[in-house]
Amino acid sequence: APSSCPHCSPLAPAGQRINMPIKDGWFTESEVMWPGQRFALKVEEVLHEGRSDFQDVLVFQSSTYGRVLCLDGVIQLTERDEAAYQEMIAHIPIFSHPNPTSVLIVGGGDGGVLREVCRHAGITKITMCEIDKQVVDVSKKYFRHITATSFEDPRVELLFEDAAKFVTRRPESYDVVIVDSSDPVGPAETLFTSDFYAALKRSLKPGGIICNQGECQWLHLDLIAKVLGDCGKAFDTVEYAFTTIPTYPSGQIGFLLCSLSAAPDMLREPRRAPPPQMQAQLRYYTPEVHRAAFVLPRFTEQVVAPLRKNRAPLLPRNALSLCAVAACSVVGTLLLSRRSA
Repeated sequence: APSSCPHCSPLAPAGQRINMPIKDGWFTESEVMWPGQRFALKVEEVLHEGRSDFQDVLVFQSSTYGRVLCLDGVIQLTERDEAAYQEMIAHIPIFSHPNPTSVLIVGGGDGGVLREVCRHAGITKITMCEIDKQVVDVSKKYFRHITATSFEDPRVELLFEDAAKFVTRRPESYDVVIVDSSDPVGPAETLFTSDFYAALKRSLKPGGIICNQGECQWLHLDLIAKVLGDCGKAFDTVEYAFTTIPTYPSGQIGFLLCSLSAAPDMLREPRRAPPPQMQAQLRYYTPEVHRAAFVLPRFTEQVVAPLRKNRAPLLPRNALSLCAVAACSVVGTLLLSRRSA
């Protein structure tokens, strides 16, 4: 039967009814990966409800958080706090790279990460690979002045396909890869496997950086540890950071960061600061917040510390020999000077 909501978008597929998680004027999240807890928002108006080929899609106007996008009963963004996620997942890796010119965005159909990447004038190529076209269509309609502001940027190549397959066709193509995926269930499940990370590694240029949505330290430390361990086998630098965001589970979400570079403080220390004009447009990210994002509470640090990695490659044997000869020469010179004195 068609939807009974008088405000629903015509994008909703005819003949399909979705399970609306709204009761008595309140939206309540589904328990997907956080059993025993739910987050709720008061609904003023339902703007869109429908089902794509992959998931339920819901947009509503809330009383206190502005417009809200939900997929399969889980909040993806709210107008009020989206910057805390979009800015951090984009700007931490981009400002950690000395000179990025090409970026791949995996997922991110709401357009928020794309908006942030497009702020960087030095980036000349942006590929966005989103599996669900309806998420982009809905976002363009209902979030066109919020997150979906940059789809027409001429630097953007927008593709609708499975990113796990796409990245295998683009070796050494990107300086930065940003994986803005939903939780590892449903269509995003393949984006949390070791095979996917291996494919992402091959898609990077030398010194490239990956930043992936890294789940919640209060709820998913086991999963975080597993993925960090897998990435530590493949990358020279592996780090974990986080941001605070009220409408995500437990008010927090993390970022898993990997780099092919082993430069000291890689990822933790921004290589550049936002130009003043850009910084004035940002609501959350600053260089100080960038550094602070890697300072973890003790219970998380105990798990992450053994898996963190920032290891410079060993000097080749001939270089070590030269260092030894130089050291001996210095010592010999000092001894001779003392004798002559």
